[in-house]
Amino acid sequence: MIFKCLSLIFAASFVCSGLILANPPEGIFPYKYHEEILSNGFKIIVIPMESPGLVAYYSVVRTGSRDEYEPGHSGFAHFFEHMMFRGTEKYPSHIYDKHMTEMGADANAYTSDDITCYHLNVSSEDLKMFMELESDRFLNLSYNERGFKTEAGAVHGEYLQSLSSPFFALREKLLNTAFDKHTYKHTTIGFKEDVEAMPTMYEYSKTFFNRYYRPENVVLLIVRDVNPTSTIDLAKKYYGPWEKGYVPPKITREPKQKAERSANLKFDGKSLPILSINYKSLAFDPQSTEMAACMLMGDLMFGRTSDINKKLVLDEQRVQFIGANFYSARDPKLLSIVTMVKKENDIDNVENEIYETIDHYQKNLVDEKRLNDLKSNLRYGFLMGLSTPDRVAGRLTRTIAITGGIEAIDQLYNSIDRITREDILSAANKFLVKEKRTVVVLKGR
Repeated sequence: MIFKCLSLIFAASFVCSGLILANPPEGIFPYKYHEEILSNGFKIIVIPMESPGLVAYYSVVRTGSRDEYEPGHSGFAHFFEHMMFRGTEKYPSHIYDKHMTEMGADANAYTSDDITCYHLNVSSEDLKMFMELESDRFLNLSYNERGFKTEAGAVHGEYLQSLSSPFFALREKLLNTAFDKHTYKHTTIGFKEDVEAMPTMYEYSKTFFNRYYRPENVVLLIVRDVNPTSTIDLAKKYYGPWEKGYVPPKITREPKQKAERSANLKFDGKSLPILSINYKSLAFDPQSTEMAACMLMGDLMFGRTSDINKKLVLDEQRVQFIGANFYSARDPKLLSIVTMVKKENDIDNVENEIYETIDHYQKNLVDEKRLNDLKSNLRYGFLMGLSTPDRVAGRLTRTIAITGGIEAIDQLYNSIDRITREDILSAANKFLVKEKRTVVVLKGR
C-alpha cells in the first residue's frame, strides 16, 4: 500500500464567478479544470472529461511520512491510511463496506513521503452517496483503543513483510544513512522501534489526525464528464461543515552534507547484489531549470537508451538492470542510481563504470538530438498517460500534494523546454559530486 509515485500538473488561470477556470491554448494539459476554495480552506478541483459513466474520486491529503517530525512517532501517516477504513459512528466499517459493494466501488489508498491519497472509481449515478460516505470519514472518523491496537498490529505485520524485500531493506538503510535531521531519514512505514511501539500510542494518534486531517490540508480531485458547478455545490454541502485546524509540522532542515557516506547491508535472504548511488538534490520547483536539468540528466545518463545501459545490460549482461530516479520531493531529497549486479566480485567495477559515465557528462556536452528527443518523449509520455479519468487523477496527485494545486505542469514543461546542453553539463558538475554522495551496497546470502 506504500509506493512512490511522481505526478505533474498544469495551467494559467483566470477567475470567473468564484471558480478558477483554465484552458491554456499552449499548455500541455488538454483539459479545462474548475477550482474552488471553500471558506474553511478546503480545495475542490473538477476536471470534466468524457468517460463511460465512471468518476475518478481522489482525496489528496498533503501529509506523508515527511510530516512525522516528533521523535518516536514515525509511521503515523501510513497508519491512518489503515485507520480511515475503520468507519464512523454513522457509517461503521461494515456499513461503509456494504455501500461500497452495492456501488461496485473499490476504495483504496496509498502513502508516500509527501502524500496520503484515498482514491477510487465510482459510477456517476452513485457520486452523491459516495461523497456523503467519504466526507463523513474525513470529518468524523471514529475508532476505539481496541480498533487502534488491531490496526497497529496490522501495520507491524506489514513492516515485517516488507523486510522480505531486498529493495525495502536497501531503502531503509539508505535513508537512515543519507539523512541526519530531516524526516526523510525514515521510510514511509516508519522506524522499526516506532512501529513496534505504535500500539501504546492511542492518545497520540488522535492528535495526529486532528492536526493533519483538516480542510486546509486536503484537496478533492474529481475527474469525469460531470457538471462542475453542481459537483462543487455537492462538495460544499458535504465538506463545508469541516472545521479548520491544520497545524504545520516543525521539520528540521537537513544540514549540508560535506563528505561521502557509505554503508553495507547483509540481507537475510536470497538476492543478487544491489548497488545504490545517491546524491543530495533540490526541492521540487517547477520553475527551476536546475531541477528540470536534473530530471533529464538521470534519463540521459542511465535511461534505457543510455550507453551504460546498452553496455552493462544488453551487450555484456553484467547487471540485471540499471536506472535512475532523478526526481524531486517537497524538500531536498536524493538523486538515485540503482543497479542489480550479477556477480559479487563485479560490484566495484560496475560502480566505477557509473562514475565514469558521470565524469563523461561532467566534461562533455550531451548530444543535442538525444536531448531534444528526450524532451519530446517526456511530453508524449505524459499526454499518452491521460487516457482515462483515473489515469488523469493519478498523474496529478503528487504535484497537488507538493504544491497545493495543479498549475505546476505548464511551469515544469516550460522549464524542460528551456534546458540546454550547457544546463545538463552544469547540473552534473554541481550535484553529482563526491561530497554529496551516499553509497549503499546490499548483498544477499
